Amino acid sequence: MKPFGLGKKNKLCSVIAIDSLFSHADGVETCFAYPIKIIWRINQARKADRDTPKFFISVPKRRFKHAVDRVKMRRRIRESYRLARPELLGDIQLPIDMAIVCVADKIVDSKYISAAVTKLLTKIAEQCRQYSPAQPD
Repeated sequence: MKPFGLGKKNKLCSVIAIDSLFSHADGVETCFAYPIKIIWRINQARKADRDTPKFFISVPKRRFKHAVDRVKMRRRIRESYRLARPELLGDIQLPIDMAIVCVADKIVDSKYISAAVTKLLTKIAEQCRQYSPAQPD
């Protein structure tokens, strides 16, 4: 795998996993740094790709009425995540599911998005390093 690549196995596509992130079940945590909010959890139910963090990005239509603006923000967030992930989450071997949600009301410059993503991934990495997973069967 390329260290900076984002392939299909890095994307969270399961409707069940996404619903469990937003259901506020046990183990779901939230981190916030403007303009990004990350909702994440360690998904012990995931069998395949247990060592890969999976993510998806949400830019609400309520905040950005024009599709062009939503796509621009999504691309900026994805690029920031792609560059920060190997450095911050590269050594973590846990099945992390995360939703990256844009909470800004206007287009935000890439440097602010990168700073927020780096800050949030650092928080997640610190919490995951404290977590000691139960041994799988």
